[in-house]
Amino acid sequence: MPGRLEVDVSDAALHPWVPRRAQFAAWAAAALRSAAHLAPHAVVTVRVVGAARSRSLNTRYRRKDRPTNVLSFAGPGMGPDGRNYLGELVICAPVVAREAKEQGKTAESHWAHMTVHGTLHLLGFDHERASETRKMAAREIQILDRLGFSNPYA
Repeated sequence: MPGRLEVDVSDAALHPWVPRRAQFAAWAAAALRSAAHLAPHAVVTVRVVGAARSRSLNTRYRRKDRPTNVLSFAGPGMGPDGRNYLGELVICAPVVAREAKEQGKTAESHWAHMTVHGTLHLLGFDHERASETRKMAAREIQILDRLGFSNPYA
């Protein structure tokens, strides 16, 4: 990434383990490194929520009546202060914990994956079509490998 990344983290969920702000920042920065079009100062907000809030947001914005691991909401972009407000990641702690256990992953590796995945959505990546899915997954695998995590899809 060409400049500074500001990560605002709020934790509104009760859960056994959530990464520190510095971890979220490192994971988001790794996903942003190839985004040369960003302002020197980018802002990403991470909200950690419980299952009820995740379900409510997923129902409202995606019409899927269940909690989900991560939702991404695009931000307004460039602000008058020169910062690029990329958007907000809403990560559901109970879903991430459950998925990590089911998939035999560490909690940290799955949190990293969800942060990278959500940040790529803020950069315009998607997985609605097979070709988009392959492109996004390849980018996630590459980023996570650089961070020292194994392929999340293996």
